[in-house]
Amino acid sequence: MVPFFDVRRSQAPLLDAIRGAFDRVLTEGSHILGPDVASFEREFASWVGVPHAVGVSSGSDALLAALMALGAGPGQTVIVPAFTFFSTAGSVIRTGATPRFVDVDPETLILDQNAVAAAVRPDVSAIIPVHLFGQMADMDRLLAHGLPVLEDAAQAHGATDAHGRRAGSVGTAGCFSFFPTKPLGTVGDAGAVTTRDPAFEKRVRLVRQHGSHPKFHHEVLGGNFRMDTVHAAILRVKLPYADAGADARRAIARAYRERLDPLARRGDVRFLREVPGTHVYHQHVLRVERRDGLLEALGKQGIGAAVYYPEPLHTQPCFKHLGFREGDCPVAEAACRDSIALPCFPGLTDDEIDTVSEAITAFYG
Repeated sequence: MVPFFDVRRSQAPLLDAIRGAFDRVLTEGSHILGPDVASFEREFASWVGVPHAVGVSSGSDALLAALMALGAGPGQTVIVPAFTFFSTAGSVIRTGATPRFVDVDPETLILDQNAVAAAVRPDVSAIIPVHLFGQMADMDRLLAHGLPVLEDAAQAHGATDAHGRRAGSVGTAGCFSFFPTKPLGTVGDAGAVTTRDPAFEKRVRLVRQHGSHPKFHHEVLGGNFRMDTVHAAILRVKLPYADAGADARRAIARAYRERLDPLARRGDVRFLREVPGTHVYHQHVLRVERRDGLLEALGKQGIGAAVYYPEPLHTQPCFKHLGFREGDCPVAEAACRDSIALPCFPGLTDDEIDTVSEAITAFYG
């Protein structure tokens, strides 16, 4: 048995400190936006390399709060990739703005820069690149369009670009998720918005509490996007180990590449291209022949594997009214048919990597 993900392994050395953080929150009695939230915001902002971070209730709410702070709404269009998690586009729709889906690069599955350039029109008010699976989109090319760029960094905590800039530090804002499986995760849902712009930070903080300032006086429409104190306290324990966790996932990815290289040479599997910078491998995704058969074979052997993502966003039923059709984003559609994610998390052993690699090799004969 090889699990797809086991958070207990990376948390085991930190359990006493996590329990201590939890007990402190219980004792202090401030359970929402307590002192640990303010401390975590400062520490996380410093780690990302920006002056400001605002803790929120989830990664999806980080995107929504950032879009609301940006003023997104009806009559505006936001460019998003067709191949990503739903909340990237779902958050756009929730503001009343319209997502414009564009295709992804076949070698990285990150937002295709040429497709973005073709999609930029007068009604476009922002671009949301996704730093997919743990590596960054080319931010300089996106910023060159002169539009606000909201980095969806939910999978890329600690990733850097060719200039050494961390995910969430380059665009108008960075949007992070601290879901338990993420490179930096808590024991539930939480998120953060990072920015260099003090005015943008103030707008996010306003939106985070129903647009209220002072209390019961609502300047704008916002939402309940507050971070629970216990999540901030736990994240403060885990943050100093985030870079080590990324190192561990990179080592696992290298091991898979070494073991599966014969299959790659033969064309049975294809590794995604690493772009200049630092990849944190939130997921280790391959593109493979006979994907569904491989997934079934691994499952029969107790090996965890998953599909990220089985259906592109532009063909989802809830977006049918936007007029996109199958064939509009062919690379995204193909990736949904042939991509597979392998176990890749801190604590995965060499023997388990061997087990997974040998099973894949056996499947392809």
